[in-house]
Amino acid sequence: MIAIVDYGVGNLFSLRSSFAAIGVEAAVTGKAEEILAADRVVLPGVGAFGDAAEKLRATGLDRAVVAAAGAGKPLLGICLGMQLLLETGFEYGEHRGLGLVPGEVRPIAEVIPAGLKIPHIGWNALDFGGRKSPLFQNIHAGDHVYFVHSYYAANCAEHTIATADYGAPLTAAVQRENVFGCQFHPEKSGGVGLNILRAFCAL
Repeated sequence: MIAIVDYGVGNLFSLRSSFAAIGVEAAVTGKAEEILAADRVVLPGVGAFGDAAEKLRATGLDRAVVAAAGAGKPLLGICLGMQLLLETGFEYGEHRGLGLVPGEVRPIAEVIPAGLKIPHIGWNALDFGGRKSPLFQNIHAGDHVYFVHSYYAANCAEHTIATADYGAPLTAAVQRENVFGCQFHPEKSGGVGLNILRAFCAL
């Protein structure tokens, strides 16, 4: 069973519907014991880094997510959920993340050309940089996925498994052992996104 972490942030039910579309049972849960009992864990999220990190800690589910990752369970962070996997976020101040993947979350305005719209919203091609994670075993370089973000994962090149170009190469996905993160939304990325979720279920 897949546990989708419910800490008051994110469109959880479209994600659950995507898993249902590929024939996989996923439960939306805010219970630590269910997260720890799951085979795989998904950490979604939309909104601001600091607010989400505070909510995750207030529920105590941060400890459950870290413990699940430490037990070797595949963990997938999506959008803001991916950003929370990193060490520090610089959105409206400085905030502590889960520290499961080395790196920081910084404004894309620091690296993209002036004049490009922020947030970055739309479909962009994935570049695997010559290496391919098991998370992408069912898709190809150049396949397009859907992004909505104003911040990106920085200083994490060692663990970056895909980038997308938006005037500059931005981190699209990360991996550190059994911990994975997608800046884009697989659940909003059509057949490509479903194939990524299929690969996650096969890990």
